[in-house]
Amino acid sequence: MAGVATKVLSTVNAPYGANLSARQLAAKIVDPASVSADDASVFAFLSDVSEDLQRQFIGVMGLDAAQVRAIATRFAEKAGYPLPLAA
Repeated sequence: MAGVATKVLSTVNAPYGANLSARQLAAKIVDPASVSADDASVFAFLSDVSEDLQRQFIGVMGLDAAQVRAIATRFAEKAGYPLPLAA
């Protein structure tokens, strides 16, 4: 898990000066409130992290793929372009 989480968190945290843990990010990725809050860390995960690494992180963190897809779909609608996990 450490390798996957480190790669994801370096992409998500660095540009925004955030300091989320893997568990904090995982919770945000499945939380509908992240969409209404326009959470930059979740959007960065969905748009800046490679699809393969996104899927690895979701698996390692034990997240429900359907919940992630629902959040990704809502972010894609807001952004106006497709996101890999929204498909």
